[in-house]
Amino acid sequence: MEGKGKLSLESICGGLPEELCVQISSEQQIVKIKVEKRKFGKEVTVIEGLDSSVYNLKEVASRLKSKLAVGGTVKNNHIELQGNQKIRVKQVLIEELGIPPENIITIESE
Repeated sequence: MEGKGKLSLESICGGLPEELCVQISSEQQIVKIKVEKRKFGKEVTVIEGLDSSVYNLKEVASRLKSKLAVGGTVKNNHIELQGNQKIRVKQVLIEELGIPPENIITIESE
């Protein structure tokens, strides 16, 4: 996976412990949260930018779904949640995954 411009955890961290390495890589990620309109006026919150080599996206999606009491799925390396959950998702990403608030971009829909 390194061939497509991605860095592996080993190349970022060298010989650091895994916990510290995950913290460093989570601080370098830029996460985008946006709301899309789908068929019949339904809104879907899309979370992009979480690195699948650092986070298990299915586990993160499961945690978000249970914490926010909504349905959702993982598709094409991004998480989709039912409804407009931008503010609540941002809080969970900061509190539980340790992603810095300045690395989370909320994209306003037009």
